[in-house]
Amino acid sequence: MAAPILPGRGVGALATVSTLGAGCVSIGAGEGGGPTVQFALRDGEGDGAAVAPRAAPIVDALLIQPLPGDALVDTVAIAFSRRPHEYAYYQLSTWTDRPLRTLPRLLQRRLDARRVADAVGIAGDPLRADWLLTLAVDTLVHDVATPPGVGRIALDAQLFDRRQRARVAQRRFAASVPAERADAASAVAAMSAAVAQAFDALVPWLEDELLRAAAAPRQPA
Repeated sequence: MAAPILPGRGVGALATVSTLGAGCVSIGAGEGGGPTVQFALRDGEGDGAAVAPRAAPIVDALLIQPLPGDALVDTVAIAFSRRPHEYAYYQLSTWTDRPLRTLPRLLQRRLDARRVADAVGIAGDPLRADWLLTLAVDTLVHDVATPPGVGRIALDAQLFDRRQRARVAQRRFAASVPAERADAASAVAAMSAAVAQAFDALVPWLEDELLRAAAAPRQPA
């Protein structure tokens, strides 16, 4: 069996364990200790599923603004949970970048491929846009309460009309995908599939809200 991961009560509180419920949980990086393996969070298995583009963009430009999220997504450590509100990290497996940075870029690629706007940028880019989508990542975790567990994600999205300085829509998106095994590699695959499912729901919602808001008469300043 590969080296165990370390569970604990709350992020950062760790204690060694070799089994989890009825199944063994491992780092998935070979037997015993070894080099840290880095995993890229993806939009599905192929870093973005094939997306059919719209015939025409809805708006000229859209900015995505990441908001401060859960502490579990503002680190390169890959989190797992054995019990509700109890988290720990895999020992020898990390993300290539913090999910708080990765997820907005993955969504940008999805929206670009879909042609939701002529230009899609991340807040801070030199892009002038009347529309702003904020994205907060509330959950990204391998839930192993029942091994081999599931990959979970929860996103909070808000759409703003910057011309009117008004929020025009908001919604929460959550998805969970079963993991094949109770190890880091399978956890990453499940969480990446969950990202794709969350985006599959978020993008049509965003399109509908942009179509409605862009067509609405502007209120006097």
